Amino acid sequence: MGTFAAPGAGLRAKGLNRIGNLVVPNKNYCAFEDWIVPIFDRMLAEQEAAKQKARETGNDEDELHWTPSRVTERLGREIDNEDSVLYWAARNGIPVFCPALTDGSLGDMLTFHTFRSDPQRLRIDVVEDVRRINLMAMKAARAGMIILGGGVIKHHIANACLMRNGAEHAVYRRGARPDEAVSWGKIKPNASSVKVFAEATVVVPLIVAGSFARASEPSAEGSGR
Repeated sequence: MGTFAAPGAGLRAKGLNRIGNLVVPNKNYCAFEDWIVPIFDRMLAEQEAAKQKARETGNDEDELHWTPSRVTERLGREIDNEDSVLYWAARNGIPVFCPALTDGSLGDMLTFHTFRSDPQRLRIDVVEDVRRINLMAMKAARAGMIILGGGVIKHHIANACLMRNGAEHAVYRRGARPDEAVSWGKIKPNASSVKVFAEATVVVPLIVAGSFARASEPSAEGSGR
């Protein structure tokens, strides 16, 4: 833990990186690289083996197309830590979409790996993931959005709902009001929607406790509650 006002030059001299009020030492990124590069090596080998099989069979469907959601699923299976969201998502078949996969340290590692493996390179198809999430939205009986931040990720899910003529439910924690999305067809005009003005780390646990966690509790019948 640090502070939002910690001087950057002093942190840089100590090999520390500030993310808001969090401080991350350079050694953490070195450890991350040591862990993830062998995974990328195996993913590349699988990609090239599938490509060779497709050449032999003449069937393009034998090729392996890595996408951001397939990468996050693979990392979830490689992470041996029950505190990880990706760990549980992978084990329960829940896709985790990441349209800005190349942002941050993971993007750096992917870039470094292209030089390590050149001329072969790990190929990640972003458009295939857009197609996947859009089709999921189009086929869903009902759709809802819980938007905690803005930018690329917000648009990714809202635009998927546009493909089904709007979501039936929406909770916005940040950004424009839901009515703006109604004008685009991302939220249905008669949808149940709300804009919450609150700090995310405070309000998200309350949302989870008051909805998902409560819905998953065992019946209190006969418990005296």
